[in-house]
Amino acid sequence: MPADAGLVLEEVTTGWCGAVVEVDRERVSLEDRHGKVRVFPLQTAGFLLEGQPVTLSRPVRAVAGAPRRTASGSVPVSGRPAQVAKASRIWVEGTHDAELVERVWGDDLRVEGVVVEPLDGVDDLASHVAAFRPARERRLGVLVDHLVPGSKESRIVARVSDPHVLVTGHPYVDVWQAVKPAAVGIAAWPVVPRDRPWKEGVCAALGWGESWQGWRRVLAAVEDYTDLEVPLLRSVEMLIDFVTAD
Repeated sequence: MPADAGLVLEEVTTGWCGAVVEVDRERVSLEDRHGKVRVFPLQTAGFLLEGQPVTLSRPVRAVAGAPRRTASGSVPVSGRPAQVAKASRIWVEGTHDAELVERVWGDDLRVEGVVVEPLDGVDDLASHVAAFRPARERRLGVLVDHLVPGSKESRIVARVSDPHVLVTGHPYVDVWQAVKPAAVGIAAWPVVPRDRPWKEGVCAALGWGESWQGWRRVLAAVEDYTDLEVPLLRSVEMLIDFVTAD
């Protein structure tokens, strides 16, 4: 929920109750009924709204006289009728990747009529691509996590060769890491031992609870493209350009 000015919240640890009077990337200030103000971490503190737990994000501020922008930074298209989904697709590794792409590029993809579909990993990517039957009017873009030289993912991608398929990726172990640490209120993503599931290790190190709870916190922290690392931005933009090219 955006931490809009005037929103009355209770901080769960201290019981402090007050209205939002100021917010920046990392902090939110709450003023109680006596005029006293306390400052709390925006992302890591727990808050209640009318007794229900909420995760806060920075409010979206409109700039007077400036054209409105989508979360990806593009100028929104108005007056265009709904587009029928095209045959071309963008595949991502899982639901978290799909939700993050939707959060930032959803407006652009709906204008273009492009559907993003999550895979359950990319181990069988070559067979999935063959079954898709890519063609000039049926292009396929694939976003792969941890696509670095020598990785398992790089060997899987090397088996895909089709002029109507473009595979891009980012160097991060998981798409969570493509969110800037400052956006979620941490100095850096924790280092997780290789023998432990990465998301589980991150949530344990940061006290975020279960993986689904950690993901809710991460996704809520992303407001637009400025909260994402450049390698992910570049890769997704390349895929969108590829599948929408005439």
